[in-house]
Amino acid sequence: MSSYVALKPFTGLRRNSSIPTTTSTTLSKRFVKFHVSAAKASPKLSNRNLRVAVIGGGPAGGSAAETLAKGGIETFLIERKLDNCKPCGGAIPLCMVGEFDLPLDIIDRRVTKMKMISPSNIAVDIGQTLKPHEYIGMVRREVLDAYLRDRAKENGAKVVNGLFLKMDMPKHWDEPYVLHYTEYDGKKGAMGEKVSLEVDAVIGADGANSRVAKSINAGDYDYAIAFQERIKIPDDKMVYYENLAEMYVGDDVSPDFYGWVFPKCDHVAVGTGTVTHKSDIKKFQLATRNRAKDKILGGKIIRVEAHPIPEHPRPRRLSGRVALVGDAAGYVTKCSGEGIYFAAKSGRMCAEAIVEGSQNGKKMVEEGDLRKYLEKWDKTYWPTYKVLDVLQKVFYRSNPAREAFVEMCANEYVQKMTFDSYLYKTVAPGNPLEDLKLAVNTIGSLVRANALRNEMEKLNV
Repeated sequence: MSSYVALKPFTGLRRNSSIPTTTSTTLSKRFVKFHVSAAKASPKLSNRNLRVAVIGGGPAGGSAAETLAKGGIETFLIERKLDNCKPCGGAIPLCMVGEFDLPLDIIDRRVTKMKMISPSNIAVDIGQTLKPHEYIGMVRREVLDAYLRDRAKENGAKVVNGLFLKMDMPKHWDEPYVLHYTEYDGKKGAMGEKVSLEVDAVIGADGANSRVAKSINAGDYDYAIAFQERIKIPDDKMVYYENLAEMYVGDDVSPDFYGWVFPKCDHVAVGTGTVTHKSDIKKFQLATRNRAKDKILGGKIIRVEAHPIPEHPRPRRLSGRVALVGDAAGYVTKCSGEGIYFAAKSGRMCAEAIVEGSQNGKKMVEEGDLRKYLEKWDKTYWPTYKVLDVLQKVFYRSNPAREAFVEMCANEYVQKMTFDSYLYKTVAPGNPLEDLKLAVNTIGSLVRANALRNEMEKLNV
């Protein structure tokens, strides 16, 4: 049994006579600086509002659906698992709490102290530059994601418990996208019901293994495997992690990432990740547990989670009226592995571009409208991604380099710059004199690291 949800008579895009009929590849080469405003060129919709489907109900999808629904768009949010607990450290920056109007009761812990622990177990305390009101929020993804989806629903989005299967692309410029998914509403049994839905535009927020991305041939990317165990530890040990998070670096916990112990409401999340040695992920997880064993002694594992995490943006993030956001687009930072804020922000920015281009759902949109989201995104966040990419390449390449990195983290100026950039999602402007001192100290740390590595290599010969 299947059902089909069609649009009212579809008002498509008007072909612009100034653009010759050609392939999209040719267009991208010949019209790099060409921009189209839907508000001026696209036709008004008759007897209905713009219809958009958001595939995926994480922070990206929930934020996108809420913004679309508020903006007058007929919105469908399709999520396969409404109780999903994605393996995720769960750290969110302070700016996200205000920007997305998050209630404080969904934040499990307010972390004001961190320990960065080197391969040789030298610990550096981080957080001394935080102001009294500043903190890093720790959330459980099942709580945050559900809250954002519920808020989207309250604003008019239709939340569908369904598994997205595939998408039929328009064969003509004035045709809709046809989505095929299995809906699980509890009435059709465990097998669900096959449903087809016509929409004007699609936002792919369906994670690292995005089926929407495959539908538009978005290309592949390198990805990390994140492995995490939620561990219920004794109350007296939980006191230690009340407002403290730990990060471990070293070849034992990951050759290219870090291990973590992050506090949650009544347990800790212990995890690690890697791009280069995925088959060894359980070995790295065991090493992370061993590094923290005295502090989590007596703990009981209550949940085991694993998930791919993208390492860089996909080659293509937009095609026609289909755009990718969040993990589906590849918006996870290197070095820190952060993705929650960037997922929510990209979902909102993409939805805002659709709302603006459609004049609150009254007009059709086209690729030029959605491209404005990409241009704004890249302009705003490219520097952040680049800086973290460089840091990972410099400091995660060997244990001596990681020792240098931890040594550098003891510097108060480094802590201030790091927290300002993280908490408020900007590349913080520095003090030229302090920057010069930092450069000298960094070079010194790297020189010592290289000398140590050479001595270690001699010992191993």
